[in-house]
Amino acid sequence: MFDLHQVSYQVGRKPLLHEVSLQAQCGRLLALIGPNGAGKSTLLRVLSGDLTPGSGTVQFEGRPLADIPAATLARRRAVLTQQHSLSLAFRVQELVLMGRYPYFQGQPTAHDQAVVRQALAAVGLSHLAQRSYPTLSGGEQQRAQLARVLAQVWEAEAGFLLLDEPLTGLDLNHQHHTLDIARALTRRGFGVVAVLHDLNLAAQYADELLLLHQGRAVASGTPAEVLTPAHIQQAFGIEVELLAHPRLDTPLLVPLPRPAAPVEYFSL
Repeated sequence: MFDLHQVSYQVGRKPLLHEVSLQAQCGRLLALIGPNGAGKSTLLRVLSGDLTPGSGTVQFEGRPLADIPAATLARRRAVLTQQHSLSLAFRVQELVLMGRYPYFQGQPTAHDQAVVRQALAAVGLSHLAQRSYPTLSGGEQQRAQLARVLAQVWEAEAGFLLLDEPLTGLDLNHQHHTLDIARALTRRGFGVVAVLHDLNLAAQYADELLLLHQGRAVASGTPAEVLTPAHIQQAFGIEVELLAHPRLDTPLLVPLPRPAAPVEYFSL
């Protein structure tokens, strides 16, 4: 379990997080939601250990995150970041094998190679294993990166995935496929924390939501508790109508039309 208590973080004089608390538990999918610049990615980087908060505490399984050796942490949690830069034209299979680096020295074992194949199959990229990564579409690259982090924690007990906008570049089918994978992992005892922009997808797949606005927590809890018209208005500045989903026991948000902008608004 990740346990953050009263975490604040700032760059220079600009506060990015202000006294944010959360608990991310095994067997649960926690979605971080909020408008652009709300602090979602910053919070995920604090969870991953990439950023050290200016105040507050961050613990993983009851220990201060900073006290856990990097090699130990790498076998328990994997991080999918927003930006993926590669200087060499690795094959997709080689990229996914990078997720196995915490487990071998020198040459990968047959088990490592088997995990790579399983991870590629899970994201539907087995047929592209030998393709050069830069030649893939944006959505295919995102799925390859997901396979890499899956391979990293494939056999972990009570592992964690931290996913920063994992649906970027994905079509409708693969957005749902990715979240299906996340939910399947929670049923295996994994914890998943994901930054999501689509509130209806967050409502459908997440067990818990944390809504952020300007680095502060607006609301946390179940989708029904968090996704209220008042909370959405406060965080996003837009009115929504809340409907009952026709087939699922989740709220369905429909943004209401804004008043038409005056013609002079678009004048040059």
